[in-house]
Amino acid sequence: MGYIDNIEKELFEYYPPLTKREDFEEFWDSTLKIAKAVPLKPEKKLYDYPSNYVKVYSISYNGFDETRIHGWYILPTFTKESKIPCLIHYHGYGGNKGMPSDFMHWIIMGISVLSVDCREQSGETGNCAIYTGGSTQSVVCKGILDKNEYYFRQVYMDCVKAIDFACAQDEIDRNRIVVEGGSQGGGLAMAVSALDKRPYIVMADVPNNSNIEMRVEGGHGAFSSVTEYLRIHPDKIEQVFKTLSYFDTMNMADRIQCKVLASVGLKDNICPAKCYFATYNRIKSEKYIKIYPFNGHEGGGSLHNEVKMQFLRDHLYS
Repeated sequence: MGYIDNIEKELFEYYPPLTKREDFEEFWDSTLKIAKAVPLKPEKKLYDYPSNYVKVYSISYNGFDETRIHGWYILPTFTKESKIPCLIHYHGYGGNKGMPSDFMHWIIMGISVLSVDCREQSGETGNCAIYTGGSTQSVVCKGILDKNEYYFRQVYMDCVKAIDFACAQDEIDRNRIVVEGGSQGGGLAMAVSALDKRPYIVMADVPNNSNIEMRVEGGHGAFSSVTEYLRIHPDKIEQVFKTLSYFDTMNMADRIQCKVLASVGLKDNICPAKCYFATYNRIKSEKYIKIYPFNGHEGGGSLHNEVKMQFLRDHLYS
């Protein structure tokens, strides 16, 4: 076997022990019920965009705790379909909803786009949550001593409620919902597709939030802030790892029912490919993965965008 074959064999055989606690399913069932009870209160404001081929709205809705989540809702005006697919985009760590021009490759395919902020990162969205523990220097450490307060509990539910927003739009085909993102956004797309049955396709690139203990141990990417927190608070290791276990997508993977297209870069030291395979190998639904042997956290870049467009053409319009 060659160099790449040996690495791929190791990745496809990687099954680290799950860290799932006994009340894992109960925790998420309860969390989803709480989120559902929060009124969405969606708002749309037409945005003056310099093209006659798209209609762009600045939008907002209530997240998990009535924090107003901001985003873009973009519609192609040239499609003749009465009901159109919707791609929901989740951004990378420290990013934001982007600009409408970032999503025109989806629009030219006749697909609507909903792109939303993660609370308290670099977008318009703030945070109403209260934290009684953890570090305020990084959102990844906020509430990290309690699964009920942890930052990603709120964000996962904000992202689920983005599907509520999309499904509330008259022109959207609820049977063709796509969730998509890279890095943090890829991890969020994986989590949402595990927690909600409405996505038809998930596309996750160089995903975060998988095999989190290994991420913390190696000080990789956003979870290096947890590594630093535990350097200062070594007495909290067990408590922190317990909290993180509820948000690790490898513990959620068996819940995923939709089609999956994923990608990794073998030179990625931010979200190592091996960490993601802890999730990918446990997915039981129809799945595909593109491995880029000499790419880092940029993954397949523009080339992989072409792969994703082809995938959507084949699976949304077949």
